[in-house]
Amino acid sequence: MCQRQIQEQFEIDYLQSFSQKARYSKGRVRMDEECEVRTAFQRDRDRILHSKAFRRLAHKTQVFISPEGDHYRTRLTHTLEVAQISRTLARALRLNEDLVEAIALGHDLGHTPFGHTGEFMLQELTNHQFHHNYQSLRVVEYIENKGRGLNLTWEVRDGIMNHQTKGNPATLEGKIVQISDKIAYVNHDIDDAIRGQVLEVSDIPEMYRSVLGETSSKRIDTLIKDIIENSYGLPQIRMSEQVEIAFKGLRAFLFKHVYVGSAAKEQEQKAKHVVKQLYEYYMDKPDKLPQNYLKELEDGEDKMKVVCDYIAGMTDRYALHAYCELFFPTSWNIY
Repeated sequence: MCQRQIQEQFEIDYLQSFSQKARYSKGRVRMDEECEVRTAFQRDRDRILHSKAFRRLAHKTQVFISPEGDHYRTRLTHTLEVAQISRTLARALRLNEDLVEAIALGHDLGHTPFGHTGEFMLQELTNHQFHHNYQSLRVVEYIENKGRGLNLTWEVRDGIMNHQTKGNPATLEGKIVQISDKIAYVNHDIDDAIRGQVLEVSDIPEMYRSVLGETSSKRIDTLIKDIIENSYGLPQIRMSEQVEIAFKGLRAFLFKHVYVGSAAKEQEQKAKHVVKQLYEYYMDKPDKLPQNYLKELEDGEDKMKVVCDYIAGMTDRYALHAYCELFFPTSWNIY
């Protein structure tokens, strides 16, 4: 029996009966020779971790666009925090840690430069045909590996596709990532907003602080423990009513006071302008796209999708560089 088979058997013997076992995965689109050491979900995790799209997350905005300071979250640090919370929950609930880690690491691969600002601009330009969860799936199914994708298992692709609030993941592991994503961004975005002097701790309503805690670490601890207490041994992931009401209220507070119209968004219109100009330029002049994107067009792919692929794959600084290169005189050498 090889190491992979030992691990697969451990999952069957130890994990909850309703957890997803690697041995019983629905498999990949293309057949792959099994690894002797790693399970299918461990291989998926590693494929995502070593992908170019994953590395680019380090230079994509989470909330604050071009912040002054080195300690604000990026899309990469957000992803790592989601993975950490997800693994903690999966381990405590005896669900599949490898599967939640793979989904968590891949859930935001399709995010645009400038965070949701870039996404909303592309949605507006494409009549709402662009969504970052669909784009994340497109990255792992098609864009990475020179058009061959990463050939991930069905369960990981399902979790990536359905990680948003409106999604309905097919596995409990996918549901863990779905809730861990919210726990991560609600708490670290409050932390960044306080760092950026958008909020004071005292601005957070006492009704939420009294239930969840005064600090980000305390709130995360409260939420994780509450989910474990209310989900252990059950085929569902849930919070207690009191904690869920407080958490939803805190999330709504964050949307009202940070995500819309705050100083965190003061560069938003400039970022939208950059994305809009790039999109319109390449829609008008698709022949100016890089060679690998031109090949997509030659293969019959829709022009709008190809342009979105190119722009969504950009980091913040690459988008700014491309904008300056296209619209500023070369002699200015601004960026």
